Amino acid sequence: MSNALQLGVNIDHVATLRQARYTGMLESHNCEPSLLDAAEICERAGAAGITTHLRADRRHIQDGDVFRLRERIKTKLNLEMGNTPEILEIALRVKPEDVCLVPENRREVTTEGGLDAAGQFDALVPTVRRLKMAGIRVSLFIEPDARQIDAAVALGVPCIELHTGAFANSQGEPHQRELARIREAAAYAHGLGLRVNAGHGINYVNIAEIREVPYLAELNIGHTIVSRAIFVGLEAAVKELIAAMRG
Repeated sequence: MSNALQLGVNIDHVATLRQARYTGMLESHNCEPSLLDAAEICERAGAAGITTHLRADRRHIQDGDVFRLRERIKTKLNLEMGNTPEILEIALRVKPEDVCLVPENRREVTTEGGLDAAGQFDALVPTVRRLKMAGIRVSLFIEPDARQIDAAVALGVPCIELHTGAFANSQGEPHQRELARIREAAAYAHGLGLRVNAGHGINYVNIAEIREVPYLAELNIGHTIVSRAIFVGLEAAVKELIAAMRG
């Protein structure tokens, strides 16, 4: 693994636990667990950034969360969002360092698959333009596919995040094929001048394969860290994953 490979911790599932009891309530109501405390613990443990997904249905992260995180965290804020006017206006007010445009389906449990940047090209153009004009680095969460990477280049984004879900959810020969796709996509995108991140389904076991993929700059990981934190605590869970990333 390159020493430059960084970890962005997605804390959406901390908010999921909070909303299970305190639906619609904010940090000022003394509800728990505290998203701000979670972010600070992740940073203290070595995270290079904090990732959250402000969904249209507000199932976990709330509007106020992203503003408070923007004020509190010391690393960087990576805001995942669907291409919707309402969320775009919030992003332009929050001004996170990074925005990652993702597909969004109200019926899904979590994000399923990558954004069809090629098929939704025209709809993405004005959103990407407005984010870039605001000084926000734009990324697209896409499948490890040359057609989608080409669309990202045509849109003028500096960064992509490869969807690793098919890799994480497969075994045997299909698993190795998906790993090869990720490797080829990372090399192709890097050759076109893109920063290459990856995420979805990466855990303490398959990280051993992902860390060997060339040209990756950052991994955005959440579910496995929060799951591990139940047993060892959040700070230890983050430190353990960073250690695994370093082999």
